[in-house]
Amino acid sequence: MVEEKQEYEMGLPNGVGEQMLAHAYEKFDIKLEQTEFGPKLIGEYEELVKVREFLENAIRERLEELEK
Repeated sequence: MVEEKQEYEMGLPNGVGEQMLAHAYEKFDIKLEQTEFGPKLIGEYEELVKVREFLENAIRERLEELEK
C-alpha cells in the first residue's frame, strides 16, 4: 500500500524575484502554480518550510547588498 503524502500551498510574499524562485524550484521538491492572486508553491510541509527559510535568507542577502 502506497502512502499518499499531503501537499500544502504557500503563497509568495512581495520581493521574491524570478531568479530566487527559479533557484528554489530547482533545489526543492515543489510545484509552482500561477493563480489570479499570484504564484504559489505546492509541496509537502517540510519542503515548504525549507523553501521559506531559503527565500528569507535570499531576500535578507539581497537587502544587505542594496544597503552597501
